[in-house]
Amino acid sequence: PGTSLALHQHLSSSDRFHRLGRFEFLVQGERDVEIHVSSPPPDDRDAARPLLPAACEAYSVSAAILPFFFPALGGLLYGYDIGATSGATISLKSPTSSGTAWYDLSSVQTGLVVSGSLYGALIGSATAFTIADFLGRRRELVVSSIMYLIGALLTAVTPNFLIMVVGRFLYGIGIGLAMHAAPMYIAETAPSQIRGMLISLKEFFIVLGMLLGYIVGNLFVEVISGWRYMYAASAPICVIMGIGMCWLPCSPRWLLLCATQGKGDLRETKENATRCLCRLRGQASPDLVSEQVNLILEELSYVGEEKKAGFSEIFQGKCLKAMIIGCGLVFFQQVTGQPSVLYYAATIFQSAGFSGASDATRVSILLGLLKLIMTGVAVLVVDKLGRRPLLIGGVSGIAVSLFLLSSYYTLFTGAPYVAVIALLLYVGCYQLSFGPIGWLMISEVFPLKLRGRGLSVAVLVNFASNALVTFAFSPLEDLIGTGVLFASFGVIAVASLAFIFCIVPETKGLTLEEIEAKL
Repeated sequence: PGTSLALHQHLSSSDRFHRLGRFEFLVQGERDVEIHVSSPPPDDRDAARPLLPAACEAYSVSAAILPFFFPALGGLLYGYDIGATSGATISLKSPTSSGTAWYDLSSVQTGLVVSGSLYGALIGSATAFTIADFLGRRRELVVSSIMYLIGALLTAVTPNFLIMVVGRFLYGIGIGLAMHAAPMYIAETAPSQIRGMLISLKEFFIVLGMLLGYIVGNLFVEVISGWRYMYAASAPICVIMGIGMCWLPCSPRWLLLCATQGKGDLRETKENATRCLCRLRGQASPDLVSEQVNLILEELSYVGEEKKAGFSEIFQGKCLKAMIIGCGLVFFQQVTGQPSVLYYAATIFQSAGFSGASDATRVSILLGLLKLIMTGVAVLVVDKLGRRPLLIGGVSGIAVSLFLLSSYYTLFTGAPYVAVIALLLYVGCYQLSFGPIGWLMISEVFPLKLRGRGLSVAVLVNFASNALVTFAFSPLEDLIGTGVLFASFGVIAVASLAFIFCIVPETKGLTLEEIEAKL
């Protein structure tokens, strides 16, 4: 599929020889073309396959905004939960402002309130493994918005602790589904020229959500039953996200994948995918859009996407390489101590004598602003500098900051400015590297046939690693001490730097089909 249009495109240039996948075109004169078709052995199809040429992706910036904005609201709601929960736990446990008879929560109960959404996210990302390719990216985000809304309202109006935990769990399922489907939908619908910027901008929305949650928490923390208002405030955003995703078109790549696997008429699906891509590209020429659809079909037919993916295929060939890249990045994203460093933020600021640091919510707002600014920098440069330079530079800064934090707790206990510098350096470098680039890379590297399942495994590894670091930090701190623990995180950061340098490829400017071919 697409050979005729691709041939027409290539012959419009002045070159006399052209290659497209298995096809070699030799121009003999004005009208004569010799076509050679190569058939590599079945067991070595991917290795023998040359890189596909990039399709000319004309697009309208205004048309690209909404297909990014509505999925990105799923990230904003995830960040909002993190920020709002920090203030909600203070309000919920206050004898004067809780507004409940069950405010005296034990440490285990408080942990369930704080981590309930994390447990739900683990279940949500595991569920996505089985339903993602069936539902599609758009409908998965619609389901996510419904889970967000039910969870937020149930938590806000809960009459007792048990119902609150159920609400937190359902909200967490929404997080798991959204963090799986949102980067996938954005990656599959965004023009390759700005794909990195848009997916990184989703991380910007997560940080923006955190900042919004901190601000709302600060506003309602002393109001009677203020925690109810904090959780209820996210409901309108859930509704906007759900309505927006119902309005957006399906992912054309997902539609074509379903058609090549026999789930619908190929001609009809191709026309539908072309219409969807025309909506996503705005003023782009219909001929160019049709050409891109044909190239996607050519890629699918060549790499054997017509066969439904089995579970074992996730750990074979190019998908295994993608799995190592994706899961490795999100694993190192968490085990370099990200949850733990932020846990110590208020203590570090207090030891430095900052007047605003006595109020934990104000410290959180300060860090939230820094995270927002640095994420904005990453968004602006990711498609110019590339993924690898940001990862290598940022993770190098993370390693330095972790060793500085370790030295504060072991050598320079009387110099709190060392800890403040280390904390700010860590937050800034994290938001330049692991924060946005981790989510960007996992949405790019998986082959289309296995993207849904592969990304669900990567998201599951992300949340599981977060839970591991969160729960293991206190016991390890008691066992080996804070300074040694941060030094251990520094060693892990150096190991992650070696992993990035040796394993992670550069994907700047490539279409998803070119990345798949490159792997």
